[in-house]
Amino acid sequence: MTAGVVARPGRVLLSMRWLDLLFAHWPIDVGELRARIPPPLQLDTFGGTAWLGVVPFRMTHVRPFGLPLPGEAFAFAEVNVRTYVSAPDGTRGIWFLSLDGAHRPSATAARLGFGVPYHHARVMASDDGEWLTERCRCMHSRPAELAIRYRPVGPVAPAAAGSLEAFLTDRLSLFAVQRGRVTETRVEHAPWPLQDAEAEIERNTMTAPFGITLPSTAPHLRFARRLDTVAHRPRTVAR
Repeated sequence: MTAGVVARPGRVLLSMRWLDLLFAHWPIDVGELRARIPPPLQLDTFGGTAWLGVVPFRMTHVRPFGLPLPGEAFAFAEVNVRTYVSAPDGTRGIWFLSLDGAHRPSATAARLGFGVPYHHARVMASDDGEWLTERCRCMHSRPAELAIRYRPVGPVAPAAAGSLEAFLTDRLSLFAVQRGRVTETRVEHAPWPLQDAEAEIERNTMTAPFGITLPSTAPHLRFARRLDTVAHRPRTVAR
């Protein structure tokens, strides 16, 4: 299923396509994450619990908005570690603890352009026709690794309003810090084409650099095959 986007004119900076995403989420005690969220943002919770996601996927068609580059020019695998926040005006968005991608120029451009903690890493993805596999090894304050294979196991079903799936995925903003200021980047896309998923996790230490130990409970899993997106220029968040 293809999910497209029609961008509004104005401040659009970048377009991209996200493929074969696994949303793997664990409930986390609020105290483990609250100190990592800069004011004026607030940690967002669902049922009083914070959530932390490890999201492997592939990026293609990454380009300045409207520039006719071939999709293979900037195509690479990536892993994100993320949680969820809200701004003083009520906007709900994503806070990234880390983003690790296999394309060094894109990592540098993302750090400079959007203020996100984007790192170049060794990330490899493959698809055997049944399972998708992703392996990541990266360096932050100490090494972190992910070795996982996953696949969708159900039909496409958009997240229901008020559900945990909507809380984790229905977010059209990302927040970061640029030159000492908290900024918001608006990201436009169609509703996520979510599916149930299953995964086999061989190794996951992606949260170790942040001193966070994931619970031993099975993660909440959802899959999305493809989503086309555009990102706007960041703007400063009013206090």
